[in-house]
Amino acid sequence: MFIIRKIVFFLIFLVAADVSLFFLNPIFSEKIKKEVLIVEGASFQSVADLLKERQLVSNSLYFRFLGKWTKEDQHIKPGVYNFHTAMWPIEILEMLVSGKIAQKEVTFREGLTSSAIARILYEAGLGPEEDFLFTMRDPRLLHEFGIGAENLEGYLFPETYFFSVGTSPDQIIRQMVEQFKLRFTSALQRQASFMEMTQREVVTLASIIDKETASNEERTIISAVFHNRIRLGMRLQSDPTVIFGIENFNGNLTRKDLMTPTPYNTYTIPGLPPGPIGNPGDAALTAALFPAKVSYLYFVSRNDGTHYFSKTLEEHNAAVNRFQKNR
Repeated sequence: MFIIRKIVFFLIFLVAADVSLFFLNPIFSEKIKKEVLIVEGASFQSVADLLKERQLVSNSLYFRFLGKWTKEDQHIKPGVYNFHTAMWPIEILEMLVSGKIAQKEVTFREGLTSSAIARILYEAGLGPEEDFLFTMRDPRLLHEFGIGAENLEGYLFPETYFFSVGTSPDQIIRQMVEQFKLRFTSALQRQASFMEMTQREVVTLASIIDKETASNEERTIISAVFHNRIRLGMRLQSDPTVIFGIENFNGNLTRKDLMTPTPYNTYTIPGLPPGPIGNPGDAALTAALFPAKVSYLYFVSRNDGTHYFSKTLEEHNAAVNRFQKNR
């Protein structure tokens, strides 16, 4: 009996020592990042087994014991987590309990269409494109934000965002529109009122400017060209507006396209199109309201990211022949 007691005591000692080492030592010293999905309703046992399978803990039974001992085994939250193999088991448990869900960093550049934004979100693992585009047309959201249009094109502010995996399209859109509202400052609103432009007209013009150039130096000049043409009753004749109005555009803009009427073809309609053709940023919004003091009426691409500006049609035609004849 004495020998049996000694063996039992020794085994308990070994287990206790092993458990202590489990608590105090990560499975690896090297930080190997691993993304883990904890599904809604997962049992703590299945979570422990998953962590063992992903080589984040060395013993799933001990991790279950850790959960019982801390009384946190019923408090873990579902979601996608970013762990690494040098984490202590207690650190992993704390993340699961606090719900420190992995976030995706996504950056939207100026001028992207909502379809392009939906594609970026999908590629980042933040949901199907069609769900995002469907929510953009939600009448409830449009009414809430006071936007009298069929969708929120133009009001998804281009910026770097951090979204948790599982964030709904509604939440993503709200965050982007709220950012637009912050960036369309009272100073811009006053200038819009001074220029007798509605917010939607400003956003629409800004979206065209962003599509025409990525050059900070040119935005106010291109804005001036469009303002000058509108003032003189000339059509804007902006290729990006034509492209936006073509369903499933194949990348080749033809003369026939320029002559085919659509609501967005500014070769055939007067003034601005009915709405934005992308989501403009700060620079384009400012340029739309503070055009350069120039009398240009035309511009053509130099094929190097910049444009040649002209005051007369004759000068413009010569520039087109010079820069575009080999295209």
